[in-house]
Amino acid sequence: MDQETETLPARIAALDWERIGAELDALGHATTGPLLTAEECAGLAAFYDTDARFRSHIRMARHGFGSGEYKYFSNPLPEIVAQLRTALYPRLATVANGWQERLGGEPYPTHHKDYLARCHAAGQSRPTPLLLKYRAGDYNCLHQDLYGDLAFPLQATILLSAPEEDFTGGALVLTEQRPRMQSRAEVVTLQQGEAVIFAVNQRPVVGKRGVYRVTLRHGVSRVLGGERFTLGVIFHDAK
Repeated sequence: MDQETETLPARIAALDWERIGAELDALGHATTGPLLTAEECAGLAAFYDTDARFRSHIRMARHGFGSGEYKYFSNPLPEIVAQLRTALYPRLATVANGWQERLGGEPYPTHHKDYLARCHAAGQSRPTPLLLKYRAGDYNCLHQDLYGDLAFPLQATILLSAPEEDFTGGALVLTEQRPRMQSRAEVVTLQQGEAVIFAVNQRPVVGKRGVYRVTLRHGVSRVLGGERFTLGVIFHDAK
């Protein structure tokens, strides 16, 4: 069965989760390989012009976030976005709970609906999946997607546009701030329909003196030409 006919949950289940988990532990990020079809990518990008689908529209320059814009989906989420959230979460909760064991934190529920219930009880009930749109000259400053006291430690970004066809430039940049050391930067290149999973805020690292925390931030380098759309899949809701 090929990607065109497999269901999205089946595609997610078929990903190399052993590799992804190992890379998340070692690097704080991991790519998935092909996940969404070109048609699914185009359908998601097309939502951007349908304002009724969104609860908020942010123009980055107004807030000093960079240059470009993004929109947060409203409930009910489009089915494909809801499926991504629901099917990715249990796999990532396994990694997240491994991190929690090392850091001494409270474990995360196995199912996303149970984690959302925890968020809603804490006053975080606004959905956080978002579409981002960049044109030539746009960029996104380094940041973290934290929307309240509760934050699931992993998130995913899916590239919806075709690099070198729809846009040039615009690479995802990740930085890792290590205690008493200089920050480390990584540039992640993706193909259309591919996701990168990465740490939202902090992750554990094993050092000579035991486990310590490193802080991660992410952004997007300047788009040189064309138009770049991405989907952000965040698993905690916002206040």
